[in-house]
Amino acid sequence: MHPAPGTTPTPLLSVVIPVRNEAPNIAPLVAEIEAALAGVAHEIVYVDDGSTDATPAALRAAAAGAPLRHFRHRASCGQSAAVITGVRAARGTWIATLDGDGQNDPADIPRMLARAEAGGAMLLVAGHRVTRRDSWVKRRSSRIANRIRARLLGDATPDTGCGLKVFPRALFLALPHFDHMHRFLPALVLRQGGTVVSEPVNHRPRTRGASNYGTLDRLAVSLFDLMGVAWLQRRGARPVVESTDADGPGA
Repeated sequence: MHPAPGTTPTPLLSVVIPVRNEAPNIAPLVAEIEAALAGVAHEIVYVDDGSTDATPAALRAAAAGAPLRHFRHRASCGQSAAVITGVRAARGTWIATLDGDGQNDPADIPRMLARAEAGGAMLLVAGHRVTRRDSWVKRRSSRIANRIRARLLGDATPDTGCGLKVFPRALFLALPHFDHMHRFLPALVLRQGGTVVSEPVNHRPRTRGASNYGTLDRLAVSLFDLMGVAWLQRRGARPVVESTDADGPGA
């Protein structure tokens, strides 16, 4: 059945991409996503987190040839805020998040989506960058942060910092939303009663532009973030609800 004139079919998958000053990467990444998801009903949702370069113009140009919707934060509010904006605006049942710098490989998304669909409504599939293509400083700091985080939160995820993740939109919307939450999605999903699995994914060196979310600013807030998420975990008891005859019709 074809959609009525002037309407678009509801996508199965929404690819949510937070960006800031990534103009040179927009068109190449959109082309890769379209090639990878040629057989999947999808949309691409970009959130421009207060860019000061030509990112808005690049997004307008890309939207002319792809199922792309884009939103803009007037001022930069951070990567988590951009992800939250994108997921709220998304129309797909499933969400794939992707970094906008071209280091994540869209070709990994179909495999991760299939695993997510097989796992059901409470599963997060997290990418695991087995071979990192980053600087020594980034690799070292991530390794240390992952060890501390895993020890404190017990989130059973070797690479929570990987931007490539697939999960149900409804599951994400049920999580607590706060600044820097995107780094703790596995722990938050477990707190919600869900399941987390890791999937090895390709990782590529950045070839265009420069990083806009640096290493030092992440380290500066990581301790407070960990303490906050640990506090949430301790207060995350979920009741088991049972129906009774008295609650049924005619009670």
